Amino acid sequence: MAVREMAPKANGEACGVCGGRTYVIERRGDQALARTCECSGNCSVCGGRGHVLVEREAEFSQKVGPRRYEVMEQCVCTQRRTRISRFNEVGLPAVVSHASFDNYRAFNEAQDRGRGVALHFAHQYVKGGPSKGFILSGPVGTGKTHLLAATLGHLVLELGVRGRYVEISLLYATIRRGFQEGKSGGEIIGPLSEVEVLAIDELGKGRGSPFEMETLDELIARRYNAGRTTLFATNYSLEPEKRAVRSAAPTGYRTTEDARSAARDADLLRERVGERIYSRLCELCTFVELPKDTPDRRRTRQEMDAPMHHAAGGSRTLGR
Repeated sequence: MAVREMAPKANGEACGVCGGRTYVIERRGDQALARTCECSGNCSVCGGRGHVLVEREAEFSQKVGPRRYEVMEQCVCTQRRTRISRFNEVGLPAVVSHASFDNYRAFNEAQDRGRGVALHFAHQYVKGGPSKGFILSGPVGTGKTHLLAATLGHLVLELGVRGRYVEISLLYATIRRGFQEGKSGGEIIGPLSEVEVLAIDELGKGRGSPFEMETLDELIARRYNAGRTTLFATNYSLEPEKRAVRSAAPTGYRTTEDARSAARDADLLRERVGERIYSRLCELCTFVELPKDTPDRRRTRQEMDAPMHHAAGGSRTLGR
């Protein structure tokens, strides 16, 4: 997640604060927000004017031939401020303020593929052009939100793309609050429908009420019809399991296998969002599924830290 301009120190080394990226991403409240690094506060290119004269060459007629001319263009410092401002509109949660492709840790081949899909998408994305998104499926704590954040950060800070991030259950809550303030759901969904790249996290989460299904259907339908790129992350499986056709059980009776089958169905994304939305996802996205046994990184970190805390506690006891 870096703007192309690099900011060296006076001795030629990269800034120790931003690493030469010219910006810093920090946790402020519940959001990840960016600011210009102090090393780039005074622009040495434009002297603070915000624009520069650039020489161009073009042929306006065969008779005259190539001619050189000067045009006024935005300086890199103005471009950086614009991109930082757009990044601060994305709405990324503070917990992923550190997220990048470089610090994503893969525990298995599927996670490595997930990183590769997201990285390829980010680096091959053409601003304003059609682009197929991706959907990451896997257990909690496997880095899906990390990859969404890394992707959006690259698109916004490197390419100047307008992007947004939403956690689906929080979107539902925002719309419900909007109803109390006299707003329609369309007023809230509208900007999300029009943004160039939207990342929807926790797809399938919720009660599955008619309101939630209609909201999700409208949002995805609008983006689908407009040909806009959408990225997703979900805890529900993408692959429908093949089931043998069984004879119907007597009314009011449910076999153990029926119950197990229903439980498995509840873990499928297509059961959570419906066939219409799932069908569109198949066209809109590259599917990446992480195995159910992929380690929960948050839990693994906690379990690794626990023995250290116990050992420290024991030492204090022995010292008394």
